[in-house]
Order: sequence, then C-alpha cells, then structure tokens
Amino acid sequence: MQDYLKAHQTWLVDFYQQRNWYRFSPLIRLNFLSEELGELSRAVRTIELGRDHPGEKVKNDVEKQANLKEELADCFDQLLIICSKYEIEPEELMALSEAKFTKRFEND
Repeated sequence: MQDYLKAHQTWLVDFYQQRNWYRFSPLIRLNFLSEELGELSRAVRTIELGRDHPGEKVKNDVEKQANLKEELADCFDQLLIICSKYEIEPEELMALSEAKFTKRFEND
C-alpha cells in the first residue's frame, strides 16, 4: 500500500504542477482543505440525516456512497499536497498516529 500511496502522491503533485495549482501556499491549500471538509460534512449529513433542501435531487444509497468517497478523496488529496509542500512522507504520519495511540492507551 505504501508504494501505491507514494505513486498517487507523485502523480497528484505532477498533475497539480502541470496546471499551475501547486504554486499555492500551504496556508491557501488549508483553505481548500476546509472547503473540501465542508463538502465531506454535507455528504456525511446526507447519509446520516438526509437532506431537505428545495430543488436538490434526492440521491439513492449508491449515489450517496459515491459522493462520500469522492469527498473523502478530495480531502485526502489536499492532505497529500500539504505533505508534499512540507516534504513530509504520508507513511511517517501513519507511523506517528499509531505510535501516539499505542502509547496513549498502552494500559488498556
């Protein structure tokens, strides 16, 4: 999985560079992430609570799941770009996360 993650990040950075999107600073990129988190929030809300917005098409379960995956991917990609900007390997973050939780709950 690590090779696939790195390959995707490399592809993503190249894709952004070709379109001159990579030039945006991490601070601006964080704003993009916030926007994507809002869209993710809406996708989760639609699944969990439904949507009651006039004029909005009611989605079936397959469409809701597809939208959730799309928004998760958008958030994930923004995180990968921020990692690239700071030269942080995503694998390092996963290891840090595991170590933090293992230590925090070592007595459980």
